[in-house]
Parts: sequence; C-alpha cells; structure tokens
Amino acid sequence: MLLGDRLIRKVPAIALLFWVVKVLTTAQGEALSDYLVHTIDPYIAVGLGALGITVALVIQLSVRRYIAWVYWFAVTMVAVFGTMAADAVHIELKIPYAISAGMCATGLAVIFGLWYRVERTLSIHSVNTRRRELFYWAAVLATFAMGTAVGDLTAYTFHLGFFRAGLLFTVAFAIPFVARRLLGLGEVVAFWFAYILTRPLGASYADWLGVPRNLGGLDYGRGTVAVVLTLAIIVVVAYLAVTKMDVEREDGLLTEPGLTGQPAVR
Repeated sequence: MLLGDRLIRKVPAIALLFWVVKVLTTAQGEALSDYLVHTIDPYIAVGLGALGITVALVIQLSVRRYIAWVYWFAVTMVAVFGTMAADAVHIELKIPYAISAGMCATGLAVIFGLWYRVERTLSIHSVNTRRRELFYWAAVLATFAMGTAVGDLTAYTFHLGFFRAGLLFTVAFAIPFVARRLLGLGEVVAFWFAYILTRPLGASYADWLGVPRNLGGLDYGRGTVAVVLTLAIIVVVAYLAVTKMDVEREDGLLTEPGLTGQPAVR
C-alpha cells in the first residue's frame, strides 16, 4: 500500500469517553511501567515494552478502519513504552528532567512541523492515509515521552509532589476547553494542547495512588493500581466497541443514535 493511499478514518470521534480512556491509559502506562521496572530486570522490562508497542502498532497499521480495542491497545502500549523511554533517558543517561522535557518538546515540534509541511493539516480526523497515520503515531509517542518528563519535572524537580502536580495538571487540562469555548481557540490547537496534558495528568494521580507514603503516595501499590486501571480501560473500551458511539462517519458526524448530527471535533 502506498503512503498516500486513502483509508477509512482510523481514529475515534473526540467526545467525553475519548478523554476518559485517554487519561486512564496514561495513568495505567505510568503504573505498569514503574511496576515492571521495579519488579523484574529493567532491561527485560523495556524489552517487553518494546515488543508490546511493536505488536500493537503492527496490528493498528494493518487494519483499514477504526476498531476500538485495536486503537486503544496501541495507545496503551505507547503509554507503557513512552514512560519507559522517558525514564531511561533520566535514569540511565543521567539527563535532568528539565533538559529531557525540552528535548522531547523539540522532537514533538519537529514532528508537528514535518507533518504540517507535508500534509498541510494536523487534524486527528484527517488521519485517512498511511502517511498521515504514521505522522499521527509518531506525534502520539512524542507526547507521551514529553508528558512523562514534564510530570516528573513538576513532581520531583519543582517539589510539588504527585497529588499537587495532579491538581495543577487538572486545571491546565481544562484550559484548552475553556479557551475554545470562550476565546475561539482553534480545534486542532485545543486538541493537541489537551492531548499532551493528559500524560502528566494521569501519571501524577497514578503515582500518588501507587507509590509508598514516604514518597508522597497512598501506597496502594503500583501493581494494584496498574491492574485496576487495566480493568477500567477494558470495561470502557468494551462499551465503546459494543455501542460504537465513538465511530465517526466520513461526513464528520457520530454514528451513535441520539448523537447523529452532532459534529465531531476536527
């Protein structure tokens, strides 16, 4: 298949449950990544993460339409591996969070720049060719790595702790929605602004729930948090798969009865 070949849209409609699952995946990725690297050999853990993201993206790229479990499996594995990659930069290479956050932000800006130069759009709902899909997943991976670094920078370097960092990112996450409604912020800018912030938002609360009390957490255990979040993702994605309420028609409308006629975010 050529890079420019058209596909049926392979991304979900942007509605409330999209953001719910997105935050759940970021939190799960943080908890599962930390659990694995602290429980088994870190190199084996990273290898498993790399295998997982490879399998998930191969499946996602092989289908020709949006399938809820395929798409969200890919996002979840990006969350796990993206967390591992960002942590490895800090732990193994001893690069400070501020520098790694800047490096990730630069990488994301380069991806966005190339994507827009080639395709003249950064809209998630224009992801209907193989080339655009590759740009999209490169951007998604970069947002996870950047969000991980920013979250750790806030919690550790700025000494806010996980809970206060979570509150900070909750407020920040609301900004693009408010700015779009009140100030007319563009849809594409609002989407990617919010998308980037879901990573440190979910990860901050996952760390707060999972880490020991001496590190500022509630000490429920990273493994326990990872399992609970995985089950929550499975339940919501199963609901989406059955109802198909996040499937968007080619004319940009949602297909779920009762929502038909409501334009999706472009």
